[in-house]
Amino acid sequence: MVQPHQWIEGYVRAWNSNDPDDIAALFSEQAVYYTEPFSSPWQGRDEIVREWLGRQDKPGEATFEWHPVSVTDDVSVIQGVTTYLDKTYSNLWVIRFEPDGRCREFTEWWMRHDAK
Repeated sequence: MVQPHQWIEGYVRAWNSNDPDDIAALFSEQAVYYTEPFSSPWQGRDEIVREWLGRQDKPGEATFEWHPVSVTDDVSVIQGVTTYLDKTYSNLWVIRFEPDGRCREFTEWWMRHDAK
């Protein structure tokens, strides 16, 4: 069974480094990445890297706290909170894994917290 903590550690490392190799290491060659559940996905590792870098955060700009909701042999559902200086998001991620631990399908739901 794939353990999501290693993959998420790699995701956070890639989020903070914006290193194309860190990003590519997370995904299989034919992976799909849905930035919103009903939007067209980024298709294939090369497009995922290119789109990620086109929308990158600055290193250390956000913190991410998470916990697993459900973990099976090939899919993990993760609940998280992403905090920036001026905004906070609740996240729900569905990560479908290849047997080697790379992601074959990633879908994220995110909801911005109301400003107070």
